[in-house]
Amino acid sequence: MTISKTKIKERIKKKTDSELVETIKLAKDKGQMEIASLLSIPTRKRIKKNLYEINKEAKGEAVIVPGKVLGKGEIDKKIKIVALSFSSSALEKLKKSKIPVSTIKEELGKNSKVNGEILR
Repeated sequence: MTISKTKIKERIKKKTDSELVETIKLAKDKGQMEIASLLSIPTRKRIKKNLYEINKEAKGEAVIVPGKVLGKGEIDKKIKIVALSFSSSALEKLKKSKIPVSTIKEELGKNSKVNGEILR
């Protein structure tokens, strides 16, 4: 479900988190409209995924979570996780398991495109 650039621009005006606004604008500018539209949804509808859910749903080498990664469960696959944010317990478990993690903003800063399966 991708929405128009105009609709994303309207949604950005309602956001108060400057980090989130920068990430949405960066995704929109780099042509990642699906990610930008998922990040621009209201906070109460934003995606939250626990580690066990990511472990169950991930099929490729990398996954994108356009929301927050929470720390419940474990990951036994070698995948890269790119997300808007991570809880402290999730980061701790992922670092312990030596699973590469980065934020969507960091990935868009390094590359023009974020590669991976988008988990909803």
